[in-house]
Amino acid sequence: MTARLRLEHVSKVYGDGATAVHALRDVDLSVADGELVAIMGPSGSGKSSLLTIAGSLEDPSSGAVFVGEQSLTVMSRAEKARLRRRSIGFVFQDFNLLAGLTAAENVAMPLELDGITAREARKSAMSALEQLGIDERSEHFPDDLSGGERQRVAIARAIVGDRRLLLADEPTGALDSVNSESVIRLLRDACHRGAAGVIVTHEATLASWADRVVFIRDGRIVDQTSAPAGPDSLLASAPGPRS
Repeated sequence: MTARLRLEHVSKVYGDGATAVHALRDVDLSVADGELVAIMGPSGSGKSSLLTIAGSLEDPSSGAVFVGEQSLTVMSRAEKARLRRRSIGFVFQDFNLLAGLTAAENVAMPLELDGITAREARKSAMSALEQLGIDERSEHFPDDLSGGERQRVAIARAIVGDRRLLLADEPTGALDSVNSESVIRLLRDACHRGAAGVIVTHEATLASWADRVVFIRDGRIVDQTSAPAGPDSLLASAPGPRS
């Protein structure tokens, strides 16, 4: 399978001198087309930094990042923005919805920015909202939606169009168990259609849907395993605290 995402010897340091924080340390990670990878680890382990660097929202302090055959290191800010609009779907913890746009308009916006007609963009947006069972709220603004509804709108925006790389930071954090399963099924289905997916999660049940689970601690990948059949065995396979 083709590698859709590659991180090679990636490190990230915030600050300098005595106050420097090493968020990532020499991380190597490859995610293939059609593969769903879950990233797990304690709070502050570097999971979110890995995700934002993978999606070109932040630059690494050292190392290289490739999306498909494109090196992010040599891309301009405008080129990175164009890549994100066309190829990368994000689900953020805080949703990042635009308050002045309706749910449907939020989902359609990336497609319109990339030159798709408003009519076609809206059609795709409504289809994505319908898949998530929230199409009846399509004309509501984010402030009129519940946390779970905003989360589903954000996920619809991530999967709409022909996105080849899906990046999700705690994508089911505001959802109940039924809606959580619907969301992970959608992400899983997108990968079955050929997209590569990376989800950051602390939920073993969610991670058990992935093809591979990567454990990160103190900015380093400390273990990875094929996802076992169920959350109990996943918890058993996680590396324990260091002595």
